[in-house]
Amino acid sequence: MNLKTAFQNPKLSLIQIINMSVGFFGIQFGWDLQRANMGRIYEGLGANPDQVPLLFLAAPLTGLLIQPIIGYLSDHTWHPKWGRRRPYFMVGAIISSIALIFMPNSGTLWMAAGLLWVLDVFGNVSMEPFRAFVTDKLPDSQVNRGFIMQSMMIGLGGSVASALPWLMKNVFHLTNTAAEGFIPENVKYSFYIGAFFFLAAVLWTVFTTKEYPPTEEELNNQKLEGKKGFLGGAKDIFKALADMPKRMQIVSLVQFFTWPGLFLMWFYYTTAVAVNVFGGTNASDPIYAAGADFGSLTLAYYSVVTFLFALVLPIIADKLGRKTTHALCLLCGAIGLISVAWVTDKNMLYLCMTGVGIAWASILSMPYAMLSGSLPKAKIGIYMGIFNFFIVLPEIMASLGFGWLMRNVLNNDRLLAVQLGGALMVLAALICFIFIKEPKTTDKIVTAELEIEEGRAI
Repeated sequence: MNLKTAFQNPKLSLIQIINMSVGFFGIQFGWDLQRANMGRIYEGLGANPDQVPLLFLAAPLTGLLIQPIIGYLSDHTWHPKWGRRRPYFMVGAIISSIALIFMPNSGTLWMAAGLLWVLDVFGNVSMEPFRAFVTDKLPDSQVNRGFIMQSMMIGLGGSVASALPWLMKNVFHLTNTAAEGFIPENVKYSFYIGAFFFLAAVLWTVFTTKEYPPTEEELNNQKLEGKKGFLGGAKDIFKALADMPKRMQIVSLVQFFTWPGLFLMWFYYTTAVAVNVFGGTNASDPIYAAGADFGSLTLAYYSVVTFLFALVLPIIADKLGRKTTHALCLLCGAIGLISVAWVTDKNMLYLCMTGVGIAWASILSMPYAMLSGSLPKAKIGIYMGIFNFFIVLPEIMASLGFGWLMRNVLNNDRLLAVQLGGALMVLAALICFIFIKEPKTTDKIVTAELEIEEGRAI
């Protein structure tokens, strides 16, 4: 690797950075629709609370398998018209949008689970290359801005998506209850709208953003990689995993304990609000439906907080450092999740979700910023895929084992599950603050490049 590679990319205008990030608005629209509503859909189709984690298993398994493979393939793809990452954006968006249309028409539990699997596979196909896209397009001096812009798009997409069921009920007057085995109208139409925005936003990025063509040397390397076949590619992925920089190892551990808190919130928060805060009984109960809609609305609110907090997050990180900023934000999220148990008025949930929104803004950007400069540019796609292991592995563990914990320890108490997620986020904050070391020099780019060259990046 040449030191010059850190300075090759020209600076982009704000409009160009927005255009290359709009696709994430659509991707997050799809993710947040299913996160906020799949627990409700599953319970409406007859699932018990202890079955819900297992039914969410599709997302982590597909992420574990798909993301490093797509990262590897996109690292070694080049099409004269469509570029390196954009073909994956487009194919993933088209099939994910189709799955979003069919999802709310599921007639059985297993049909819904199967469609979620399809949605997660191709959602990952679209999403994974977007992280590498930032480092492909931007110089190191603008990488933070690129990830923060993605965080803003994620916050904006998530806020609209999570609010849709409430809007469909209270603005467009669609019904929010249905007999067992059916899905309410307000949820159905939310998914149809989500399919449109997912596809439209990704296509906006595909058609407004060009990619830099590879050098002759990179094209030759791609031809050599193409001759390796599947086994050669698999070996490269496992070798990258074995050679993972020390700094990435620690940041990955932070991720490993952060994401269960989010998963448990997505599994149970909406239904916990419906049952524990509103006092509903089941999916056909109007009180339960009102609580679930309000829970989705507060999830939309935390995405708005994420969007707004992302505007000031770089300033805070510049003053406090990335690791301290991230640790404090994680603590805000933990307090938000744990405090849900003491809510006596439904509007107090907005205060709880403020903490979650602050944490989410940091989770979407600071871990990637902490990795900036410590990964070899030729393998960004692979390493971003590997980094995802430490997001999906805890979800797999939760999906396989948390049902037993819900039945035998937590007595199917959704609220206790949300609180447990907050406790794990506290642990992640402590690991971040204690074990991650901030660079001592202001010349971070050159330092990181030298460390990569010498094989000792931390």
